[in-house]
Amino acid sequence: MHPVHLAVLMTSHDRRARTLSALRALEEQRGLPAGTTYGVHLVDTGSTDGTPEAVRLRHPAVEVMSVGADVPHNQALRIASRNSRSGGGGGGPLGGAPGGPTHSWTHQLWLDDRVELFPDALANLLRTAAAAGTGTVVVGAVRNAYGDTVYSGRRGRSLVLVEPGEHRPEPCDTYDGRVVLVPRAVYDLVGDPDKVFRHRMGDYDHGCRARRAGVTAFVAPGHAGECVGGPDAPGSREPGIGVREALRRVTSVQELPLHPWWVYCLRHTWPWAPYLMLSPYARTAARATLGRLRG
Repeated sequence: MHPVHLAVLMTSHDRRARTLSALRALEEQRGLPAGTTYGVHLVDTGSTDGTPEAVRLRHPAVEVMSVGADVPHNQALRIASRNSRSGGGGGGPLGGAPGGPTHSWTHQLWLDDRVELFPDALANLLRTAAAAGTGTVVVGAVRNAYGDTVYSGRRGRSLVLVEPGEHRPEPCDTYDGRVVLVPRAVYDLVGDPDKVFRHRMGDYDHGCRARRAGVTAFVAPGHAGECVGGPDAPGSREPGIGVREALRRVTSVQELPLHPWWVYCLRHTWPWAPYLMLSPYARTAARATLGRLRG
């Protein structure tokens, strides 16, 4: 197996403890091929809880870039990717001392800072990638504290969550962007998540574009890690809010803003794009209306 150098792409915002836990779990990976190295490229979007300072203090090899709080997740991930290509930041054996170039990476690893990797997660991802070939994306499934799969690969137009197999990889059509291993050959073909998707859907679009380009994707066996912290805010599903407020929330950058959602539907769901474009907004309005009537 050729030497592996990982460019680990992370973003953070006011999750100091979680970000530090994710980095610690990354450093504690075991069972990796000899000579495996890494460089972490973290883009912090305006944290006010001391996240960048804490990372620089406890993980000095990590490249940390601070940007404004107005920079959405997908754009921050693109910046981290750009930084990984510029040759900046530290690197070294996983769990070891810094050292080595970062511009010669063989794989990008998208890693959400809310995910704590299990100790053998990277070895499992790399083993799956080596068996599948250089033109394959490998997805790490993520579970919650109750053992339920919450992020993984996705299948079909309705983006059904793929449960990881115990011993064999499972094919998928696209993927959640929590733990994703992208080989250099795939990056050169597909590139970064599209900037039109500012916060969400960039990962799904990336997977669909990769599949269209002939790239296969698999979910590695078992779970790669656990997503820590509580559930996301209810957003447009919050009980008791009115239709206008529900629609404002569902069309916000945090959920399904109109233009990016239309671009996604047009690219990947034609000829059903007009129906699929309108359906989440119609469901949101109906849910809010029924909630008010029942209240």
